Amino acid sequence: MRSLDAPIVSRWVSIALRRALVSDIATPSGVDGADFAAERAWLLVRMGEAAPARALVQSVDIDNYTPKLFQIAMQAMLATGDPGGLCPLTAPAMRVSNERGWRLANAICLGLSGEAGQAGRIVDQARRQAPGGGAIDVALAEKLVGKGAQGRRAATIEWDGIDRLTAWRYGMAAASATPVPAGLFGGVGPQVRYWHATAPQYAPNVRLADADLAAAQGVLSSEALVDLYAQLTTDEDATSTQTALATDLRTAFTGSDTDRLAMLRQFWEPAITTPLGYARRVLTARAAAMIAPVADHVGDADQLIASMLTAGLDLPALRWRGVVPVGSDGWAMLTVADPMGRSVAPGAVSDYAGQNMRKGQLLFAALAGLGRLPRDQVQGMARELNVAVGARNAWTDAIDRAGVNGEGGTVLLLAATGMQTPDWRGVPAEALFHIVAALRAAGREGEARMIAAEAIARS
Repeated sequence: MRSLDAPIVSRWVSIALRRALVSDIATPSGVDGADFAAERAWLLVRMGEAAPARALVQSVDIDNYTPKLFQIAMQAMLATGDPGGLCPLTAPAMRVSNERGWRLANAICLGLSGEAGQAGRIVDQARRQAPGGGAIDVALAEKLVGKGAQGRRAATIEWDGIDRLTAWRYGMAAASATPVPAGLFGGVGPQVRYWHATAPQYAPNVRLADADLAAAQGVLSSEALVDLYAQLTTDEDATSTQTALATDLRTAFTGSDTDRLAMLRQFWEPAITTPLGYARRVLTARAAAMIAPVADHVGDADQLIASMLTAGLDLPALRWRGVVPVGSDGWAMLTVADPMGRSVAPGAVSDYAGQNMRKGQLLFAALAGLGRLPRDQVQGMARELNVAVGARNAWTDAIDRAGVNGEGGTVLLLAATGMQTPDWRGVPAEALFHIVAALRAAGREGEARMIAAEAIARS
């Protein structure tokens, strides 16, 4: 967990891994329980999953905290813009840490509890000791101190000359709903934008662009993204473009099939291989499920199916099974998403690969992992399509073993390890095979099917 380079490329692996990390799971032998919670929370923070990370650190009794958990708890509270969550931790944390952040957090908590004088003295001391670039860190804390009962301090936040957005700066700004210059987000990892997307302190219009990215990553669900767009209709500060998007989305949900499809096509103009394009499919998943599966709409079927499967709507998508032609992308996605586990003719897979070798390799890898191809023909097809399903290394051995042992959480962690790439082009087809096969062996076929469909849609 500590060395995993998050976020990872797959939305569905991210969703499944988040669920695994927050599950009630046994602590491995030889590991302190609080430290185990800290490592899980730290990975969630790096994935952009701020709220689950906070919930995880808060699930541990403070008496059981370790120095590592105090450190990660600070990061989780900053990611959610929740300095109040630090207040129960400040006294015990300062007994094991000299970090300036805890002293400033103590000042904030004193200010919020009405002890403005003592809080002010801590802030003044911190200002005297702050290096040149640290003045804004103190100013952000002072702004929160002034919001407490009897608080008389007013702090003006000047971002001029600040070229780096730290977790402290983001967290303190979010806590007071202080706008962060857009340019500063360009110098941090994408997870900070996901924190911003889920921060209710900020207005919907401010969060919209980051919310799209968060939805593509799996941090926001389809329903949550639709709700955010809906709020734009009452957001007085929303731009005309944002308001128009919200209106068009309403039409996509409430209009006739003809009007819905017209709006959906507009939302789908960005390519599905881009984060925004994939986010737009997430946004419109439930609207796509309302379109009747008839031959007149077959030209939009690939996009409709891809959109539905971003939200796991496999049953509505499967209504198109008798409509889409064999060999289309929609057919390929339905073939791997089908919960009935129907077998597939090898010739159909080969024909599909003849149209697009990369997608054909992924389809073969997914179907082989799901056990939907004749076992005696898998090796021959692997050679034909140049997919090295039989190659072995430490990672394949580990994920296969975890699958056989029914260790679903370990499989997901290893799946994420195999997807540390910014683009689906960096995921070999043989890696997809091992991920899907191991998840199936561990009893998590539903997630395996969605990951396989995502691979075909986004490649």
